[in-house]
Amino acid sequence: MRVLIAGGTGFIGTAMLREWATQHTLAVLTRNPDSAQLPEGVQAVGWDAQTLGEWTRTLEDADVLVNLVGETIAQRWTPQVKRRLWDSRVKTTELLGQAIQQVQTPPRVMLQASAIGIYDQSPEATCDEDCPPASGFLAELGKAWEAAAAPVQERGVRLCYMRIGVVLGEGGGALERMLTPFKLGVGGPIGSGKQWLSWIHLQDVVGAAAFLMARDDLAGAFNCTAPHPVTMQEFAKALGKVLLRPALLRAPAFALRLMLGEAADFLLQGSRVLPRRLLEAGYEFRYPTLEPALRNLLER
Repeated sequence: MRVLIAGGTGFIGTAMLREWATQHTLAVLTRNPDSAQLPEGVQAVGWDAQTLGEWTRTLEDADVLVNLVGETIAQRWTPQVKRRLWDSRVKTTELLGQAIQQVQTPPRVMLQASAIGIYDQSPEATCDEDCPPASGFLAELGKAWEAAAAPVQERGVRLCYMRIGVVLGEGGGALERMLTPFKLGVGGPIGSGKQWLSWIHLQDVVGAAAFLMARDDLAGAFNCTAPHPVTMQEFAKALGKVLLRPALLRAPAFALRLMLGEAADFLLQGSRVLPRRLLEAGYEFRYPTLEPALRNLLER
């Protein structure tokens, strides 16, 4: 298939390019096509993510559009940062939707990134795809992000929302930021440790995307989380075990709030999110449980 990825130079997009380089014809929408470090054979298509232009022609040649564009959530949410988070997701997705409305032959399927922050962030919450969106900044962002992609269905595009959890992978993501204190022997749970961490191995994000691309009968929202989420206490224990380091020093909630402000609530509250629709459709997770996933990533 001919696959066009917006946001293909990021953490998840780079993994997709590695995995799919020999399977599909790949192109990436990037602001810096001359400096983008892409695998051999991957086409770099320049765009500014703000206006329609020559790049829209690339959609005519694509069977699949994967939209991963969005500034990282893991930062302090000042009003300016909130605006950037919103614009980098919602306005960029609106622009892609406008481009799809204009081309003669749109992609057959669009995989639209979303996030589990759309659900209620509570230790008591267990959510599958039937759970309604919650309130708060992350949930409102998720709703607007998904709504921005919805009009592509008017052109007959099969639309799949990938509501992605906390991604564990090499070279970036949440795991990279957690490793240093554990390696120094001062790691431990964040906050109470009772909050849920709905995680997923990077390989399963890529695998789920490939699964959704191939299945013409699937559309709508899909939780991209491992079938067995863990509490933050269980995560710290497993990470310490794999690294052969203690996991006893708790990171207090007030310290996290001092560093991240409102953004800390996502880590301090969490929710138990289950991938019901992926499992019902027959997707087989490569890493359904945490310790084998960590060993795969850290024992190389």
